[in-house]
Amino acid sequence: MADTEQAGTQQDPEKGAGKAAATAAAKAERTAGRLAGRIGAFAKAHGGAEGQVAHLGRRGARIVLVGADGDWGDLVAPSYEIAEQAVGKAGITVHESFDGEFAGKVRTGPYEWSRMAGLQLGGPRNG
Repeated sequence: MADTEQAGTQQDPEKGAGKAAATAAAKAERTAGRLAGRIGAFAKAHGGAEGQVAHLGRRGARIVLVGADGDWGDLVAPSYEIAEQAVGKAGITVHESFDGEFAGKVRTGPYEWSRMAGLQLGGPRNG
């Protein structure tokens, strides 16, 4: 058999890279949308919400949420950029750091206090 080359079977490397980038961007957009939905649900359940985005290194970014009622929660995004997109889509106020007036809005309960005390004292104590 003779070797033949068919027209149009070779892929343009730039097209392949562009397609991969478009796929990655679409995936990031969907992820940000899902996170924004969860942020919105938290805000609705707690009378509004504010947040702060923090780097987690290779793991991504942590979105800390504080509700108007003082309850708090957090989400992890695969990247800082996706976390920023998510809080932007959700339309919440985002703080640069978790301190001062923003941190003062957090309402903690017995569980958090016992955990904090346990960590300071070398771990939880049994009876």
